[in-house]
Amino acid sequence: MTGRHLMIGTISIFIADALILPTGFITAVFLARSLGPVNYGLFALASTLISWIEWTSTSAFSGTTVKFVAEEADWQTVGNTVAQLHLMVGIVVMVLLWLMAAPLSRVFDEPSMTGYLKLFAAEIPVFCLTRANCYILVGMGRFKERARVSACRLISRLILIVLFVETGFSVKGAIVATVGSSLIEWGMTLLYVRPSLFSKHHFPLRRLWDFGLPLFMSSLSLRIFGMDMLALKILGGTAAQVGFYSAATNLAMPFSLISDSLTPPLLSTLSRLFSEKEYAKADEIGKSVIRSAFWLMPFAVVTVAAGSEIVRFIFGEAFLPAGPILSLLIFSATALFVIKVSIAILTALDKPRWTFILTGPMVPAAIAGHLFLIPRWNALGAAFVTTIVGTLAVMAFLFAVYRAWRIFPPLKTILKTTACSVTVYTLTLLWPASGLMLIVKLISLTLVILLIFRLFGEFTDREIALIRSLFQRGKD
Repeated sequence: MTGRHLMIGTISIFIADALILPTGFITAVFLARSLGPVNYGLFALASTLISWIEWTSTSAFSGTTVKFVAEEADWQTVGNTVAQLHLMVGIVVMVLLWLMAAPLSRVFDEPSMTGYLKLFAAEIPVFCLTRANCYILVGMGRFKERARVSACRLISRLILIVLFVETGFSVKGAIVATVGSSLIEWGMTLLYVRPSLFSKHHFPLRRLWDFGLPLFMSSLSLRIFGMDMLALKILGGTAAQVGFYSAATNLAMPFSLISDSLTPPLLSTLSRLFSEKEYAKADEIGKSVIRSAFWLMPFAVVTVAAGSEIVRFIFGEAFLPAGPILSLLIFSATALFVIKVSIAILTALDKPRWTFILTGPMVPAAIAGHLFLIPRWNALGAAFVTTIVGTLAVMAFLFAVYRAWRIFPPLKTILKTTACSVTVYTLTLLWPASGLMLIVKLISLTLVILLIFRLFGEFTDREIALIRSLFQRGKD
């Protein structure tokens, strides 16, 4: 059953990627407490920049690889070409970063960043090869294997970071540990898929490039838009402010995890259904996904109401300034969820150019906003700009999906979500909590949200039956 396979794949990837919540939070708390706000801010700055470079380098053919592998009977030709391209890009970018490390350090006014960036550069080719293999796995519909790979990296990263930092290697130890976990992840992918790096049988590059270029430009736009932390530092923010901003970003991560877990299998599934002319099944999945995007809103308002409590519990009193930042960034993360789902839908509908037309304007809007607000409001200004621009983009993307596929969020869903959000926001404010009681509070509010949606009839009988089927034994 296609819907069940999509849900299982999404849940598998989400559970694996969700390991970043315990492992990522433990890592973040460990590093924040071990390194202090300044050194933690420097590590966050370096890792954010490297992450931006790596994901941008591999975004050119990410959606294109998933789509073409899903549509082709033989993945090998597409996979070989993509793996070779990723390796070449990784090597070139690694060399460029080595050459630009010192100038970038001067831009950030942090001399120690030169060594950190050069050390991090060794990860880039490995990361590129790993991402190529992961895109192939998703295109093949092997979502569980893709999930295992992610889980392996996150667990090994936590273990290695604790080991290296505890032995006294500080920021450089954390970087070496991150590179080591990437090597382990790449080795894990080779257990499932081994595209040839030297094969002469190539998929037409022109076809990859024509389809992939607008998707790359769209992804690049989102990456530049997501450089709010770097903009904060460049426009006068201190390392400590960057540390607070990084802490808030980490707390908003669950929403990003959900979108990143859903969009690859969604693109793979819709591409396969469209190629097989299974339009009715594709339409049903598309409507459910668009509706589900609004289900995140009540969870976002709970985070807003309990922001300071969450920050205090996770990071300690020293990071309390991250609370107001989190209250804004959680809505930015919600907006990015809708944007990424819409991009997957438009890509499956063979409209990659639309994605760049919609994401392109986000960059100049964000730059103008940062230039105006960061010097005045510092970190809050950066978060405000990111949230407002993301919200405006959501409206444009929802309209585009409607134009392309006549799918739009039902008014009933919007009203039910609004009512649920107001209710749980009030309950959150009326129930102050700290320590372990905060966990009890958040779990209870989650159950309240699900109960309200159930009483409102938001979950269809088919969706409930689909969820129940996940607990039954049997094949996908």
